[in-house]
Amino acid sequence: MARASASGWPLMLPTSVTTASEARATGADLGRYVGSHPMAGSERSGPLASSATLFEGRPWAVTPHDASSPDAVGLVRSLVALCGGVEVVLTPEEHDLAVARTSHLPHLMAALVAGRLADAPGDHLALSGQGVRDVTRIAAGDPALWEQIIVANAPAVLTLLDEVQGRFDELRAAVADGARAPLSGLLSEGVAGTLAIPGKHGGPLRPTASVWVAVPDHPGELARLFADAGEIGINIEDVHIDHDPGRPVGQVELVVEIERAGHLAEALGEREWTVHL
Repeated sequence: MARASASGWPLMLPTSVTTASEARATGADLGRYVGSHPMAGSERSGPLASSATLFEGRPWAVTPHDASSPDAVGLVRSLVALCGGVEVVLTPEEHDLAVARTSHLPHLMAALVAGRLADAPGDHLALSGQGVRDVTRIAAGDPALWEQIIVANAPAVLTLLDEVQGRFDELRAAVADGARAPLSGLLSEGVAGTLAIPGKHGGPLRPTASVWVAVPDHPGELARLFADAGEIGINIEDVHIDHDPGRPVGQVELVVEIERAGHLAEALGEREWTVHL
């Protein structure tokens, strides 16, 4: 982010309550201070992970405070629009809790799960499927970078860690006691959380179903599968690939609108794909 200069451009710094307090302590002109940052990228970092469209359609936090001037806020919002981002205006306090909830806590949970794999026996790891890959993917992020992120937002992260610790204690007790009702309640809470995540284009999640297709592991097969789905007239909402270590094929999960899944499976079968719902 760019710091303040004599040009009158706004002072843009990573958005957090701590950063705002630090800026105030410097005696800087807080009228030009506007917390702001995009939410984009992946577990990859460095110049080779860059993209000209990195910010397009991605949320971009803008957190003006009481002393932010309208001109400074307007310049930051113009930058968001120029980069193709979607602005999300929050107070600094709301921002810190929001990123802790949607980014920092998930990363820490993924790191804990992935850490249990590091010294696991090879025959345990041979059972790895798409589920464990999904849960641990973001744990591959740069530890030095994430250490800075977590420490900078420690108060909000601690609030959520306390919540999770309470749920973890309930979960452990339910597993130890074989208590099905509490366990079912915690698992149902997880389902409710997945449904709360915004769907495609920011709208509500629509009911979907998965069609699994065995795809030979050689060039052109994925392209042929997608071309066939297009000719059948089905829009693919999402796609996942689960590589089968025991066979020269991969299991491709095509996520489609629930009412279209049966038609897609039948039509792909007619085209000699091995399919199951």
